Amino acid sequence: MDQKADDILRRPLYVYDLPDQVLNSLSLKRDAAIEATDTTKESTKSLAQSPTQDAATSGSSSPVVGSQSCSLCALSFATVQDQRSHLKSDLHHYNLKQKLRGRSPVSETEFEKLIADLDESLSGSDSTDSDDEDEDNGGDKESNLLTTLLKKQASLSGGNYNGAATADQGDDEEGSSRKKQRGGGAQPLLWFSSPLLPQNTYFGIYRAIFSPAESRDENTIVDTIKKKQQEAIPVPKAGPDGNFPPSVYKGPHIFLCMIGGGHFAAMIVSLAPRQTKHGSVGPLNREATVLAHKTFHRYTTRRKQGGSQSANDNAKGNAHSAGSSIRRYNEQALTDEVRLLLQDWKGLLDTAELLFIRATGSTNRRTLFGPYEGQVLRANDPRLRGFPFSTRRATQNELMRSFIELTRLKVREIDPTQVLKEEEPPSTKASSKPAKPSAPKLTEEEETALLHTSQLQAFIRRSKLPALLSYLKNNDVPANFLFQPADSSQNYHAPTPLHLAANQNSAPLVLGLLVKAAADPTIKNGEGKTAFELAGDRSTRDAFRVARHELGETRWDWEAARVPPAMTKEEADRREARERQEDERKEAERRRAEEQRLKSEGPKVPDSDGNKGRGKSLLEGGAKKSAQEKREEEVRGLTPEQRMKLDRERRARAAEERLRRMQAGGG
Repeated sequence: MDQKADDILRRPLYVYDLPDQVLNSLSLKRDAAIEATDTTKESTKSLAQSPTQDAATSGSSSPVVGSQSCSLCALSFATVQDQRSHLKSDLHHYNLKQKLRGRSPVSETEFEKLIADLDESLSGSDSTDSDDEDEDNGGDKESNLLTTLLKKQASLSGGNYNGAATADQGDDEEGSSRKKQRGGGAQPLLWFSSPLLPQNTYFGIYRAIFSPAESRDENTIVDTIKKKQQEAIPVPKAGPDGNFPPSVYKGPHIFLCMIGGGHFAAMIVSLAPRQTKHGSVGPLNREATVLAHKTFHRYTTRRKQGGSQSANDNAKGNAHSAGSSIRRYNEQALTDEVRLLLQDWKGLLDTAELLFIRATGSTNRRTLFGPYEGQVLRANDPRLRGFPFSTRRATQNELMRSFIELTRLKVREIDPTQVLKEEEPPSTKASSKPAKPSAPKLTEEEETALLHTSQLQAFIRRSKLPALLSYLKNNDVPANFLFQPADSSQNYHAPTPLHLAANQNSAPLVLGLLVKAAADPTIKNGEGKTAFELAGDRSTRDAFRVARHELGETRWDWEAARVPPAMTKEEADRREARERQEDERKEAERRRAEEQRLKSEGPKVPDSDGNKGRGKSLLEGGAKKSAQEKREEEVRGLTPEQRMKLDRERRARAAEERLRRMQAGGG
């Protein structure tokens, strides 16, 4: 490769403004699909170093056997690349699992219906919008969405699912944004060879920027790329109102939009490159001409539970809590804001060349595609595209990152020996793998120690103090028993029952182990910390101080245990009561402020004349809940064990109240 070609490849290559030397040297690679494997090396000359590229370009390496079709899914394909892509799809993996379970395969339409509800439930779990966050989707593992679907079906049927492990992206705005390309279809990238590149290195362009007819006609695809080249324009200057001259809006542009988990971001970007002093290098992050952009966020997802409020209402009926009213109101407000924005941008949307949209869940799809009066976007618009790579939470930065990813030439180096190795039949791969070494046989003492560890840790995590003390006594297990195996990360951090109880912030367990079981507070974990230093809240730390008071100063070396001066239980109870009252006061003030805001800003109940503007707010005009409805609302979503515990607490409070009244009457 000569010096001039090397200089060209040193800078990012913008698809719509390629140098003539690159443009005239492109040749579509037809013989095989290019796979992104663990040994694939990314060229340092490519800007596309985002980890999402590896996930997006990851295809299947299964061999083509017989005709270009899939008998399992009853699909046929026009090219070898299409068949290979299908063999790596979620649809094919799902039908394989169905076959192993003795069930019938499903069609593409049926598979889309199965995962539609999962999209809705995962909409609030997107990852953060950090530009430095690694969002590799687990390589060749199945997508989070498919795994969640299979696990859900396994739990409904009472079985256990032992499929592929999910990726460790638990963030996450948005789980459905991390799935691979669904169903059959072509590879997300078209690959081109060029004499400007070293051996076994190729240019990649996303298929999504072409129409279906353009990408299918491989003979003219290079000519199509040449036609898409745009003339560089001087850097446009916005006016005082923030708008550009009319000529800028008339140029070619695309629309990008993401909505999910209460987050919405939209952007319209001009495709024309800016002309700089050093020549036209395409729109860099701060040089792309953003014609319009807007972001919204509303609290619509159920915190700690996931899913939107509307999805929960559809499944279980309308909830009556203050939080559900806020979320329901915010869902409608977000829908109104988004549709009003689309109406304002209608002129730019109608003239956009492409519409890239990620809408997570049926509720968000209805927000964009209706049907509703004055609808702007249509689900059957041929310009519609999905993002062919993983995306993060809907923000303006994420839209800009996605635009750059879509419009940059990828430069990828492939190891041919690794590709051949990946193309081996599955049976050959299975036979070539060495057998896993069998686990060493445990001695009777080791098995007993593991049994004690599992039992004790279960009692501690469930805060079962009587059961824990009984188990220690009946099995002659010392209170300072060391959990096994000692080298595991959990047991290294919390090696004894007292360490684990303190780490779980369980004050009753801490006090019981110290006073009744004679646990040693001076023992240190692998990090050199005592049990007291693992306590994460005041009540747990006070339990150590109360134990110091009850056991006396000579029982243990309390200074070595890092425990502060002793405290009586009455002092600890008084301080805990004060803090609880203060927390309740602050929570009551917060609720009053929120209710007041809803009364003034929230939806209104029509008055007697049918006028909503003069009517009461929904909170004021709603029917008052009966005692039975309040009790049902309190237990909604609780497990049977939690309901039994709540019922016992109610009965205990009622008995205490009766006893108090009897004493007051007798006095």
